[in-house]
Amino acid sequence: MSNKEFTRQEAWKLLTEYNKDHFHLKHALTVEGVMRYFAEKLGYNDEVDFWGMVGLLHDLDFEQFPEKHCVEEQKIMRERGIDEKLIHAVASHGYMLTVDIKPEHEMEKVLYAVDELTGLISAVVLMRPSKSVSDLEIKSVKKKYKNAKFAAGCSREVIQRGADMLGWELDHLIEQTILAMRSCESTYENFQL
Repeated sequence: MSNKEFTRQEAWKLLTEYNKDHFHLKHALTVEGVMRYFAEKLGYNDEVDFWGMVGLLHDLDFEQFPEKHCVEEQKIMRERGIDEKLIHAVASHGYMLTVDIKPEHEMEKVLYAVDELTGLISAVVLMRPSKSVSDLEIKSVKKKYKNAKFAAGCSREVIQRGADMLGWELDHLIEQTILAMRSCESTYENFQL
């Protein structure tokens, strides 16, 4: 099955076959929207759907196979005949964590950088009265970023490594990810199982 044949609807069906938890599905939708935003922002207008699909499927195996994250999803996707480009992109966000597949394309570097950061930003948003990213400022995220105990599961090392891969300052990455999350907040905030 080539990417042209593999639709977003099929990707969602595959994701929900392996993921049932609301948190994981919401995270997938968040990262999908963020990746679509960055595709447009960085001039990959003809690849917006592909970037979104990578974001949607990046944690395909995490709920059922957390110890084999980014390993099992490759097997699952290959069994479905999914294009190797999509498999490489999805698995590369586990670089130096669970796999040795290095992010090569700018899209893979973006995924690597924003996966953990969207989790951190989502945790910051939960602490705010508005419960929204619409009024979130960089300084609020940076304050929580510096507190290693806050959202401890969101690796600051991975976020910084991702920013470095992209050649971006951390503040720029945070600012752009906030804007990306604003662009799709209604999609992931109103998500219901």
